[in-house]
Amino acid sequence: MRAAVIRCKMGARVMPNLADPDAVLAAARLWVGTPYVLGAALRGAGCDCVGLIRGVLADVAGGPVPDVPGWRVDWAQVAGRPLFEAAALHLAAALPEPRHGDVIAFRIAGREAHVGILAPRGRVIHAVERIGVVEVPLGAYADRIAFRVAFPAAR
Repeated sequence: MRAAVIRCKMGARVMPNLADPDAVLAAARLWVGTPYVLGAALRGAGCDCVGLIRGVLADVAGGPVPDVPGWRVDWAQVAGRPLFEAAALHLAAALPEPRHGDVIAFRIAGREAHVGILAPRGRVIHAVERIGVVEVPLGAYADRIAFRVAFPAAR
């Protein structure tokens, strides 16, 4: 059994096996077309970038959509690393090589401010303000990746 460890200022957390990347990708693609709604995490009704990750996590790991402790609209402007800290609570360290289905966090204006799910052929699935969930080329975002984590296997 392979275990993954993610380290942050809260310490290390051992996670069970990682989710199958094909299952993650299939679940994420079901969210494409979901409208952008700040703070939401309901497939087909609305989500933001963090809500997309929360919803896909519920889909692939089983169970309810997890809460995000300390979530704030201005996460990108606050001190510390709130996206990383939230990931440390619910996700697992990614394997050394990137693979589709990994969660990637992006820097915007020098801060970790956006997340999406890596798709094959250099693409990303993410929630875009005023548009919704889309699958698009990673493009300029590739140079802005701050960290990469993975979904844990079903509970």
